[in-house]
Amino acid sequence: MSRTILLVEDAKPIREMLRFALERENYRVLEADCAAKGRDVLGHESVDLIMVDWMMPGESGVEMVRKLRKNDVYSKMPMLMLTARVDEEDIVKGLEAGADDYLTKPVAIKELSARVKALLRRTTSVKDEKLEVGGIVLDLATRQLSIEDQMIHIGQTEFKLLRFFLENQNRVYTRGQLLDFIWGTAVYVEERTVDVHMLRLRKLFKPSGLDKLFTTVRGMGYMFVTSKAI
Repeated sequence: MSRTILLVEDAKPIREMLRFALERENYRVLEADCAAKGRDVLGHESVDLIMVDWMMPGESGVEMVRKLRKNDVYSKMPMLMLTARVDEEDIVKGLEAGADDYLTKPVAIKELSARVKALLRRTTSVKDEKLEVGGIVLDLATRQLSIEDQMIHIGQTEFKLLRFFLENQNRVYTRGQLLDFIWGTAVYVEERTVDVHMLRLRKLFKPSGLDKLFTTVRGMGYMFVTSKAI
């Protein structure tokens, strides 16, 4: 399955060149020409690696990386900084902000390919795996759900919610946190929307009796319980 890369670069010719090179390597490439649009993409899409230009109008790539690293969803996301700066001090600044690696412009295509492959190898690819808890199996490649060997149709938002809970078990999350993790910080959604989708998710599990794994913690939020956490 092809991996998805978010490319945040304000210069269109460079963006097009990089997209063409990455697509030749069978990557799926999402584009944004500024940090704000990049975060908007992240609010709607699941990506495997973020490639961001250092110098952009408004919010810099360094600042974008720094802010993303503060969010649990992107704390371990591979991030590659593109920069025309070659001074050691500048490079260190970018790495300290949270970038995993950097490439100096003009970008050499072979080096780009090697760096991207290396970063993706460092990170466990959940998209090529199945998440399994008890009788629940969520196939992240085909986006299919089976409960006790029965295939269950699941909507896109419920899929994202279930994936999040399977990857973050036995911990309470507020509605606000779930909004940020599932819908993204760039999208305004009312908190009661979380309740609607949690109700739909529970209905999928009710026939098997596993709906009780999704617990409402009064005054706090929701959690997916697989042990005596509460």
